[in-house]
Amino acid sequence: MPRIAEARDAAAPSSQEQHARHVRMLTAAAELASEKELARVQMHDVAKRAGVAIGTLYRYFPSKTHLFAAVMVDQLERLASKFARRPAYDSPQDAMRGVLVRATRGLLRQPALSTAMVMSTSTANHDLVPDAGRVDRLFRQMLLDAAGITEPTEVEVTSVRLLIQLWFGVVQSCLNNQISLAQAESDIRRACELLLVDLRTNRPGDADDIAPAS
Repeated sequence: MPRIAEARDAAAPSSQEQHARHVRMLTAAAELASEKELARVQMHDVAKRAGVAIGTLYRYFPSKTHLFAAVMVDQLERLASKFARRPAYDSPQDAMRGVLVRATRGLLRQPALSTAMVMSTSTANHDLVPDAGRVDRLFRQMLLDAAGITEPTEVEVTSVRLLIQLWFGVVQSCLNNQISLAQAESDIRRACELLLVDLRTNRPGDADDIAPAS
């Protein structure tokens, strides 16, 4: 695993110029991780492609683990903006399943990058890599928003947390070529049936628009 330099979050950009630099670093990291496996992605290559000094990169991201946890946060925020224009579903369970299936398909379009993000976030200590915790919170909020649940009960929060943990395992199995996309979607459907059985069904709507995997 990449070395974790220190326990702090990525430095937040405070100006338009810093924000642009921050975006370039995340974009450069995502591009390089799409081209080769995480172990071969070097921080100096990320800095060079982003057009920043290596010290600047480390100031924002003390390690590759910090960097790719931040990349996953960025990717999830992009997904959340797309899911905000969600279709109507028959139930909250179907809505959450829809988010998970769409997220799975999106990740599998870029397997090398997704492997880097999942490896970094799923093995990171949240006290050392705060963005890894943000990934879990963002994902939980995406699922609750999709289901139309604004004040989740303790049981619902626990069920969603278990579902996210299971989903990470399913995605990892896909990325490792242990299961197919069709099997992954079947596993996600079954997980939703089992873990979300007590979810409140307070969001009626139209039929699920997810088509079977091709």
